[in-house]
Amino acid sequence: MYSVICRRSGLQLPLGILAVLILATIVGCRPSATKQEPAAESSTPEQSAAADQSAEDTPVKELPSEEPKIEEPKPEPPAEEPEATDPALEVAVKHMPKPVENPAAEAKTEKDMKPYAEKVVGTDVKFEMVPIPGGVFKIGSPADEEGRKDDEGPKVEVKIEPFWMGKCEVTWNEFELWGLGLDKQRRDAKQQNATLNVWDKTADALAIPTKPYSDMTFGMGKEGYPAICMTQFSAKMYCKWLSAKTGRYYRLPTEAEWEYACRAGTTGPYSFGDDPEKSDDYAWYTDNSEEQYHKVGKKKPNPWGLHDMHGNVCEWCLDEYVADRYKQLDGKPVESPLVIVTKMYPQVVRGGAWTDETDLLRSAARRGSNPDWRAQDPQIPQSIWYHTDADFVGFRVVRPLRVPTAEEAARYEVTEFEKEEYLDYQEVQAGKE
Repeated sequence: MYSVICRRSGLQLPLGILAVLILATIVGCRPSATKQEPAAESSTPEQSAAADQSAEDTPVKELPSEEPKIEEPKPEPPAEEPEATDPALEVAVKHMPKPVENPAAEAKTEKDMKPYAEKVVGTDVKFEMVPIPGGVFKIGSPADEEGRKDDEGPKVEVKIEPFWMGKCEVTWNEFELWGLGLDKQRRDAKQQNATLNVWDKTADALAIPTKPYSDMTFGMGKEGYPAICMTQFSAKMYCKWLSAKTGRYYRLPTEAEWEYACRAGTTGPYSFGDDPEKSDDYAWYTDNSEEQYHKVGKKKPNPWGLHDMHGNVCEWCLDEYVADRYKQLDGKPVESPLVIVTKMYPQVVRGGAWTDETDLLRSAARRGSNPDWRAQDPQIPQSIWYHTDADFVGFRVVRPLRVPTAEEAARYEVTEFEKEEYLDYQEVQAGKE
């Protein structure tokens, strides 16, 4: 006991005090349950004397046990609000499945590129793609070109990477597989959804349009005719769906890619030369259209094998329309230019339509969309999917030889502005009965 007490106190206690402590222990005092403090490193004679006196004067008693101290967890900082988005709008190249087997569609270099037909998985629908070689050209038109507008100049040298382009405009047969959900409806009817392949699973995760309020063909024909009346956003979303259904990266062309493909190496007003009188052989326009669009691929193609680049329906490009775009470039050579969309209007369409005179069919002719294109839309808010009054607007797809990275592809897909528009529209639609 002597030695134990000495270790606890760290003191050299006089014999008389030790006797008192031993006596207290004998008569029934129990040891303290309190936590033992570590021994002091050193003490002065005065401190030792004070400790001796304290031990003599203070009765030994049991101390209550202390409750263990539990440290309260520090509150975590509030999580940042996630950016408003939707899985259906994510960059397509991030989520593309493996390509559907199609040897003709495979190419590692420009020399390997060849025409191919793409069949949409699980359907009988096919479309054809034409290889477009990379190169350099001058976008715009010379000041003396007949019918030229100010927004077509000055001419600027542009470099374009190789890509494939749709031989024809996207038809209703192709578009409504996604636009009306016919692809999924067909599988539902055949009870095939229990064993979905990877392409169907990926495609089904994407957003599809709300139901149109009326027949968007306006009685002009559907089988083999170009799809019309969609917004640029809607055309972009179709391209995402098509990428998922094929495993190959499809998108809209940029304005520069479109003009490059339309010209097909030519420098005159039209890909077929300088004479607008030849338009009847290559285009559907106001003089021969009989006030409606026509089946795709019925007129002569341009030198690279593309049909209806002049007339039939105008075609969506990826760019926001900027009237003085070429002046902004200040005549400097530029590679793959693109004006990313930041607002609903105006956005670029190219090629002229069945409603137009020949001057609007020219390779360099530009046009921007406007709110009148959905003036008759009765919905509140008006649809983000359809332009009810744009029965002269369609699109065709491109596929770049070099598959972009996700960061690069983000430039060509749904923009931040369009995401906000989509989410706002979805919120309103969800509140309707």
